[in-house]
Amino acid sequence: MPQKEIIELDMERSNPNLSAATKFGDLVFVSGQTGTHPETGKLGNGIREQTSYTIERIKVILEKAGTSLDNVLSATTYLTKREDLSEYNEVYGEYFVNNKPARATVEVMLNREELLVEIMVIACIPS
Repeated sequence: MPQKEIIELDMERSNPNLSAATKFGDLVFVSGQTGTHPETGKLGNGIREQTSYTIERIKVILEKAGTSLDNVLSATTYLTKREDLSEYNEVYGEYFVNNKPARATVEVMLNREELLVEIMVIACIPS
């Protein structure tokens, strides 16, 4: 039986109340990431930059767990403004060109007013 493994990273602006991800067998569950640059912690300007920073954070976490964006099975996206959906989709599409994961997108209020997007993913580690 597989054991749960916590994936930790020393990334700027990480939330100390949660793990970057948990790994169980060949699955990786990435905690919700927001639009701050993974190295500097600087908040992105607007939905495009915040989406890019969010996915770059996820990319770093997945690599640490032994997988990549190519193996994302499911993504759950939280947007604070419905009108940002089109621009969000454009940036998202640059990262997930052909092999698109299952996805849900909902409008929410995030815990900081300046945050525009949060994304959680589930990925697999191919054998």
